[in-house]
Amino acid sequence: MRLDNIILEDFRNYASQRVDFNPSCNVIYGENAQGKTNLLEAMVCLSTGKSHRTRTDRELIRFDQGGFHLEGSIHTRDRDFTSCIEVGFGKKKKITVNQIPVKAASELSAVLNTVFFSPEDLQLIKEGASSRRKFIDASLCQLRPRYAAALSEYQRLHEHKTRILRDCADRPDLIATLPDFNLRMAETGAILIHYRSRFIKMLSSFAAAAHGECSGGKEELVLQYRTVKTVSDPFGDHKLLVIQLLEHQREHHYAEISSRQCLSGPHKDDLEVLLNGLSARTYASQGQTRTAALSLKLAAREIHKEIIGEYPILLLDDVLSELDPKRQEYVLNRISSGQVFITCCEEDRLHSLLKGNVYQVRNGVVTQR
Repeated sequence: MRLDNIILEDFRNYASQRVDFNPSCNVIYGENAQGKTNLLEAMVCLSTGKSHRTRTDRELIRFDQGGFHLEGSIHTRDRDFTSCIEVGFGKKKKITVNQIPVKAASELSAVLNTVFFSPEDLQLIKEGASSRRKFIDASLCQLRPRYAAALSEYQRLHEHKTRILRDCADRPDLIATLPDFNLRMAETGAILIHYRSRFIKMLSSFAAAAHGECSGGKEELVLQYRTVKTVSDPFGDHKLLVIQLLEHQREHHYAEISSRQCLSGPHKDDLEVLLNGLSARTYASQGQTRTAALSLKLAAREIHKEIIGEYPILLLDDVLSELDPKRQEYVLNRISSGQVFITCCEEDRLHSLLKGNVYQVRNGVVTQR
């Protein structure tokens, strides 16, 4: 899988730009706030249909412009594809693959997969559960279209139920609508648990191997999936999962009405990371948490390869500058296969270590060196 070129028009700080890429390694350098991360963000958009940094597409439009156009030429599964996204210009958002409109943005993931890694992700272990859920969701939405559809539906139901709980004090009649929402959330939530449990099982295997290698065999990494406590086996039958989710909802019925919050469901799931049997979030050192975060991201890349048969595009946004020489060497040794994009502030930092293309970004203009 590779991204051969990308065209950006009025996207972020890019007015009009086409960039052709190397099939293996692409080093992108430049000062801060010149557009390096924006370029990687465009690649994520071509993979998922949305930005990982914003809530609305309007934030992606170049200042004082009416819309943006993104286009990428992609080679995967021995075929060539052109994915295109247009936003604004007084029209509804338009997404096409080989000039054929697609109904859901998730269909872009059938063409292009990305694994994005930024300095903020080095704190993935220490942050709250929502960050780890976001990491899991980002991978699964690209790998499993059914999961992406279920997650979107669950989020919609969760938002609606939250509004009901918020307003039911003034409108007690709304409480009568909760059973229907609870059932639909349980049915959809069971799908999320089904996929998350299996993904985490695979993730645990790959991440344990990666962490053991990076730590010189001194540390054992174990991942545990934490979901609704009434779920006895997340690998269980769909019907049983629905029953157990409904049981948890009944237990929290009055607490939800009292707190006006949705307290029950897989939207509170977490991925617990253990190092040598202890909680990494509580006890791990900074170096250990960075190694564990690296292991999770690189493991996600291996899962993509296992499922789709090709490595996804790996996007490293100024990550290496945050790592010590040992971890830098470890990462560079693990990314020899597949297409990689690496941003940095200094050209000489990586050019001597990696073979491929080098680009400079200045004021939203990319120049190959």
